[in-house]
Amino acid sequence: MWYVYIIRSISFPDQEYIGATADLKRRLPEHNAGKSAHTAKFKPWELIWYCAFPDKYKALAFEKYLKSHSGRAFAKKRLRPALLPQHRIQPVAQRDDLVLHRHQFADRAG
Repeated sequence: MWYVYIIRSISFPDQEYIGATADLKRRLPEHNAGKSAHTAKFKPWELIWYCAFPDKYKALAFEKYLKSHSGRAFAKKRLRPALLPQHRIQPVAQRDDLVLHRHQFADRAG
């Protein structure tokens, strides 16, 4: 399984990074340890969105799209409105080539 993900800097919330990896659980600690030149100066990071792909090349193509001008507009309109701290990631649909996730409001106990 391959993952396309968006992380946000905790210290600099305006800074986000889009990436792709085969091991999402390993990759986030690498960003937070400063092992990526692109993310080291804005650490620590938190995962705010991801999408799973069974195919590496589809994941890399989607990552490239999200980094494009139109992909950033898509992410801003379709992904970022749901990326608030009180949301959590939950699967909403799955096909053979794509698993989509959305954020839902976390339960707020008074």
